[in-house]
Amino acid sequence: MWKESGNPHIAYQIDGQGPAVMLLHGFPENSYVWEHQQAFLKAHFKVIIPDLPGSGKAPLTTPLTMDTMADYIHAILLAENINEVVMIGHSMGAYVALAFAEKYPQLLKGLGLFHSTAAADSEEKKTARLKSIKMMQQYGSETFLRQTLPNMFSPAFKSRQPERVEAYIKMGMQCKQESLIAYYEAMIQRPDRKTVLQSLQVPVLFIIGKDDNAIPIDSILPQVTLPAVSSIYIFEEVGHMGMWEAFEESNAAVQQFVNFCQR
Repeated sequence: MWKESGNPHIAYQIDGQGPAVMLLHGFPENSYVWEHQQAFLKAHFKVIIPDLPGSGKAPLTTPLTMDTMADYIHAILLAENINEVVMIGHSMGAYVALAFAEKYPQLLKGLGLFHSTAAADSEEKKTARLKSIKMMQQYGSETFLRQTLPNMFSPAFKSRQPERVEAYIKMGMQCKQESLIAYYEAMIQRPDRKTVLQSLQVPVLFIIGKDDNAIPIDSILPQVTLPAVSSIYIFEEVGHMGMWEAFEESNAAVQQFVNFCQR
């Protein structure tokens, strides 16, 4: 259910009882990307799913950086009087979660990188993002999204469920172009946070898709040894969207991880 926080700049859903779990969406998503996880996890935990600034019901705020979005997440936890949380982010959402872990480590019971990385953008990746920004400015965001977002899914899933790929594109189209550009600029500017993984005193979850073109498995596997305690799930025939492509396996992985973090 949507929570009226009294702050017009904050939008989030909260449901269930028990240990707190916060799920952070990625680019160019909103909180509904976690629909399968919310429906399953709310029977076991208190599930908080924000719209990040510029997505869904949350207005874009400036400056927009991973750190300011981490502060936004912190404000939600304060509003709900939550002093410990397992935080799991998808793609860009994990960049926000890593910034949160750096600023507010005392509030974390666990951290999850769901198809994501603690590394900064390579120069090649930065150049590609800048080209994407120019493409949006020249041709509009729909052209960019229709070209880019199908690649987030594995070939097998695209073949089986083209309607879900189209639903994902439609979700992306709900995000205003100024927000999409602001997210890309924030991702380009974010620092490397592999040292955050090394310093964390709580378990870290890695969910990896073997067919993930956005975060290739070879780029993330070296990071799984950095935390003191890691939980690692590698999904076959899954791209960058495991919460949809393999939602039952994703639900089970998250449930097991949150339970493990409570011990």
